Amino acid sequence: MVAATQNRNTPTRLNQHRGHPVAADAECFAGTIAMGDAGYAKPGVTATGLTALGAFTHYVSNAGGADGDMTAVIERGCFRFANSNGADEITRADIGQVCFVVDDQTVASTNGDTGTGATRSPAGIVDDIDEVGVWVCIDPTNGVAATA
Repeated sequence: MVAATQNRNTPTRLNQHRGHPVAADAECFAGTIAMGDAGYAKPGVTATGLTALGAFTHYVSNAGGADGDMTAVIERGCFRFANSNGADEITRADIGQVCFVVDDQTVASTNGDTGTGATRSPAGIVDDIDEVGVWVCIDPTNGVAATA
């Protein structure tokens, strides 16, 4: 293909919402962290090798179901989650840095490594912190999982 020599009608996507098949037996609560695990969505947990997808927009229960029996809508964007505490607490100094998933509503400043290896997957980039929690930008296409 050669460079364009005239205007082009390029299709676009808002890139905010996606339907994802839900993992077997997963219960997904609206507003909680959605993680991708081998192509299926599930709630955020302390584990490595997962990809933060965004936040669930609605409650979905795949209890008793197999992988992919249900579909969840997941929104990408900037969300406020609970802050971890102690050495894992996120501070203003962490703005612009990667944070990590503790559970489906909590993020931490570290990957949980206590000398034996990481225990947490990246959540996204810390956008802000306030008295209620941590604002995290989650987008699985931003390269955070690949670089953290």
